[in-house]
Amino acid sequence: MASTEKAISMAFSSPSSLSPPEVPMELHATNRKKLLDSLRRHLSETSRPLHGFVFLQGGEEQTRYCTDHLELFRQESYFAYLFGVVEPGFYGAIDIATGNSILFAPRLPADYAVWMGEIKPVSYFQERYKVSMVYYTDDIVEVLLDQYNGSGKPLLFLLYGLNTDSNNFSKPATFEGMEKFQTDLTTLHPILTECRVFKSEMEVDLIQFANDISSEAHVEVMRKARVGMKEYQSESMFMHHTYMYGGCRHCSYTCICATGENSAVLHYGHAAAPNDRTLEDGDMALFDMGAEYHFYGSDITCSFPVNGKFTSDQSLIYNAVLEAHNAVISTMKPGVSWIDMHKLAEKIILQSLKEGGILIGDVDEMMVARLGAVFMPHGLGHFLGIDTHDPGGYPKGLERPKEPGLKSLRTIRELQEGMVITVEPGCYFIDALLVPAMDNANTSKFFNDQIIGRLKNFGGVRIESDVLVTANGSRNMTKVPREISEIEAVMAGAPWPLSKASNY
Repeated sequence: MASTEKAISMAFSSPSSLSPPEVPMELHATNRKKLLDSLRRHLSETSRPLHGFVFLQGGEEQTRYCTDHLELFRQESYFAYLFGVVEPGFYGAIDIATGNSILFAPRLPADYAVWMGEIKPVSYFQERYKVSMVYYTDDIVEVLLDQYNGSGKPLLFLLYGLNTDSNNFSKPATFEGMEKFQTDLTTLHPILTECRVFKSEMEVDLIQFANDISSEAHVEVMRKARVGMKEYQSESMFMHHTYMYGGCRHCSYTCICATGENSAVLHYGHAAAPNDRTLEDGDMALFDMGAEYHFYGSDITCSFPVNGKFTSDQSLIYNAVLEAHNAVISTMKPGVSWIDMHKLAEKIILQSLKEGGILIGDVDEMMVARLGAVFMPHGLGHFLGIDTHDPGGYPKGLERPKEPGLKSLRTIRELQEGMVITVEPGCYFIDALLVPAMDNANTSKFFNDQIIGRLKNFGGVRIESDVLVTANGSRNMTKVPREISEIEAVMAGAPWPLSKASNY
């Protein structure tokens, strides 16, 4: 018995001081109230009656192609935002007149209890999710008609609209008997999307926990990186730490564990590039990984030398990106234009590359020529929340820029209090961009060909933090080593955060 207890103790001895927090369902009640207030205000302003139902369909379980293998389910994000339901097959409604919230659960077959576990009564879901009432999905028509107090057919506000990051459209709810209702496909999506842009304190708390456990995991990965390892071993360590100590079953996105030349591949880690390279002495690592907790995510990138010591070239590129990262965060506050922040990051990186002898000429001329997009082709950052690329970047009236680099911006909005946005400047040496720019008559004059040639196989550096816009500035929610001295100390074995008495 004693040996068993010792084994359990050793198994759970942890580099983590964190534990998964309780999630208050009031969070989703607050989200529903925010939507209801916004929708009622819109209906009043447009002289429309305050009745009908917001009506959403939750996600469905999917099998792997034609097999019976069920993929791990993750709830549809808008449904998760409003109801917090983790199970598949649900519908949800909000009565605009009364504010009542209604869930509709799937009526499960008897053999579910044999294969999948207890069949829970509707009272369980009402208590768990703190909604006004719960019925079965085959009761939708009867319940909504019964709850409706207006005249004529009840109006259903359905979710249908464009996601400006993916260019995909959200799927409106469908069910048998919809002909008994009027439907509105245009009103709900922009209002609900705008609600998601601004985070409540409870939402921020969950994003902060996802950041805390992910930051801790990044430090563990950094500390344990060794020449000769595989990239996927770092991915495995991150996923283990966030799940073992943070209860995070999902990552916010596919882990990017890129080393050497792979670090210039912006979305490395996919099936055709599956984090499988061997770490080599002299490589830079670019590890972009974030855990998700109760739907809310994190998105953190750390860049560091796999052998624990920066070379002069690595220091030059890294510090160029770090200076841009820090300058943006220190400038962020309500009213600041995100497109201006992107240009600020570009200019700082170009100036650093000029000071390092990589570029030649006037930095303002480089900006006009859009040279920054050669080294940082992606946008500076994106909204973060229930989705890694949270929606709302381009509401009606805002058009995406067309210039190189700027066209990749996921938003060009002015910052406002309550937004959570990533700050992720980068500097990459990508042949597909460098070669045309060095051959172009308008931009070739800016390059020091000799030094560019030396950096051809460098890869890239990205530094990414998740930042909350506050009333007077911003708060960096990510807690990882950033300065070169901090990274080298942690990789040499120093504790994190560094103590003032540290000898590293």
